Amino acid sequence: MKRVRITSRVAWLATLILLVGAPAQALDAGDPAYVFEAPLLAGERVISLSDYGGKVVYLDFWASWCDPCTKAIPAIEQLRSEFPASDFQVLAVNVDKSAKKATRFLKKNPIGYPSVADPKGKLPRRFGLETMPTSYLIDRNGVIRYVHKGFRAGDMDEIRAEIAKLVNQK
Repeated sequence: MKRVRITSRVAWLATLILLVGAPAQALDAGDPAYVFEAPLLAGERVISLSDYGGKVVYLDFWASWCDPCTKAIPAIEQLRSEFPASDFQVLAVNVDKSAKKATRFLKKNPIGYPSVADPKGKLPRRFGLETMPTSYLIDRNGVIRYVHKGFRAGDMDEIRAEIAKLVNQK
């Protein structure tokens, strides 16, 4: 009898994975970045990662409920202003289920870079996110060169150095 229950549970889990989709293996340094299109939080248009081809891109996954994310956003905004827009772009992916919460947060903490909405969490699955926040530094050719998981205030020096390396490679 127990064997049947275990088999039933395994079959149920296999069915769930088929219906929902197995989680992707986490993308890492050296992997090509998954090229995606997504609507901006305000919904006025759709943008693509490929819109920033030829630039170094800092792709940041965040949510309004994620305390480290909310601390990272002002630091990322400061970082964005340190590099020329012709060479460097920050692109954020918000994973809040409700865009209202994200836009409310951004009204209090304005940013000068785009944030797309992904309420169904498709992009975190495609990138294989394991923690929030996670950021990917993508080179001019669309290859991930650095992955940063989590956030602490002291992390910015390392992130800045990684960006500078890529920006200076023309």
